[in-house]
Amino acid sequence: MGPRRVLFAAIIFLTGALVLSPTGCGKGESRPPSTMEVPQLDSGPISGVQEDGLWVYKGIPYAAPPVGELRWREPQPVKPWKEVRPCTEYGPACVQSEWPYPVTREIFAITNQSEDCLYLNVWSPAKEPGERLPVMVWIHGGGFTVGSGSQVLYEGKYLAKKGVVVVTINYRLGPFGFMAHPLLSQESPHGVSGNYGLLDQIEALKWVQRNIAQFGGDPQNVTVFGESAGGASVCYLMASPLAQGLFHKAIVESGGFLSMGLPSAGRQYDLREAEKLGEKISATLGCSGEADELAALRSKDARQVLEAFEKSSTGLMGRASIAPVVDGYVLPKAPHEVFAEGRQHRVPLLIGNNADEGMLFLGNRELSLQQYRAVLSLLYGRMAPEVEAMFPATSDRDVKEAYNKLFTSLGFGGPSRHAAVCTARVGAPVYVYLFTMKSTEANSRHMGAYHGYELPFVFGTLVRYLGQEEQRLSEIMMNYWTRFAARGDPNGGPEPEWPRFTEENDVYQELGLQVGPRKGYYPEAYRLVLRINGME
Repeated sequence: MGPRRVLFAAIIFLTGALVLSPTGCGKGESRPPSTMEVPQLDSGPISGVQEDGLWVYKGIPYAAPPVGELRWREPQPVKPWKEVRPCTEYGPACVQSEWPYPVTREIFAITNQSEDCLYLNVWSPAKEPGERLPVMVWIHGGGFTVGSGSQVLYEGKYLAKKGVVVVTINYRLGPFGFMAHPLLSQESPHGVSGNYGLLDQIEALKWVQRNIAQFGGDPQNVTVFGESAGGASVCYLMASPLAQGLFHKAIVESGGFLSMGLPSAGRQYDLREAEKLGEKISATLGCSGEADELAALRSKDARQVLEAFEKSSTGLMGRASIAPVVDGYVLPKAPHEVFAEGRQHRVPLLIGNNADEGMLFLGNRELSLQQYRAVLSLLYGRMAPEVEAMFPATSDRDVKEAYNKLFTSLGFGGPSRHAAVCTARVGAPVYVYLFTMKSTEANSRHMGAYHGYELPFVFGTLVRYLGQEEQRLSEIMMNYWTRFAARGDPNGGPEPEWPRFTEENDVYQELGLQVGPRKGYYPEAYRLVLRINGME
């Protein structure tokens, strides 16, 4: 069986596995006792399933459906229920476009979509609610425009078997999660708009604080972790005063301050600039001349809103782009500035990136030398010559590798080092990694350790159908991640020692065919990123 057939067989197995419904779920009881079989949430009792020695609950609502009058408002409380609510199927993902990256499209395809999307999922190895196990809350990536907490790679059962309670969440995406508009800011009690997706994440963390003990989790030992836009979200949560005390450790995979090194890709919009995009979307929808513009906007079908967003917003490589808003409320400043000032939440941090991040975004495109230089000019303006000197290309043949190194180093490595340095400066433990395992799949072998390739290793999902070296690395990484979640230190097992990062030792852990400490985590790229942002 070839690699692609193995991969799809794995997907079918993971998405179609049979589970047995538990018996005695408390039918007819309005307030059943709190047990793993029928957890009593603050909103009402639920039931799940037992699977491979775990309790699994899917599609738990953590906020009211953000539809109708609740579109573009802060998340509101769930309407309580009395009868046992079966939570055995994933809830819908937010309405979104097609997954933009062909090499991973078949894995990440999402068919169940709705504006009614604020659901989360729990995997627990606990036998009773009082066990107080570490909790890991996953925030998915997808450029703040696509993705879901229920995608096949994020199944939480393998991590949960390491002794942690795993939670994966959905949040509002694209124009539903991040569209600002002057009239939305005017109706808000805080005078702001645009960060609904981040507010959803904060609401999910509040739900964890109120309810996770019912699943055997410890609300005082919560780790928030995410990749790409999910990793960026973790950094934003570390910078947001609204998230104070909601989590106690942070893991950032390929998501540390992308906009620092790629200043026109996923920028930190200020509120006024973000509101202009909202006005363009409203005009595209034909709502800007209406007497009650917000009512007109809220009356539009979700697909109409999504299409208007895609027509109105263009980011890197021509894709529709939107981002969290520096609004003075959810985000008081650009998060990398909050970190530089030492005002982020002082929690242990595990952070890193993959060795070939840029290859996924370039895909099968072939850029000429002239196009490469045009991209540099667009991204860096007057600093383009300095950037090209660090990532030179002298012919068309050189461009792909130069682009990969630039995108990896300035988009991910240098900015992630900034987060690591700033966190170490405030005295919190920091552990830095570089993931170097190259893909062996036929359709992605040329892409190396591309953006997102570490995900099946972290979750232990599809990697189980690859080679022994991949399975070995996955086991190592799951042990590192879950030990860090338990006590803020990935060490303590048979794996190679992972030294704590400081500015002075500049040490990171290679995670690949070889696992162990190395010196020098993107020092030149970090200095260049600081110059690009006027911070050196």
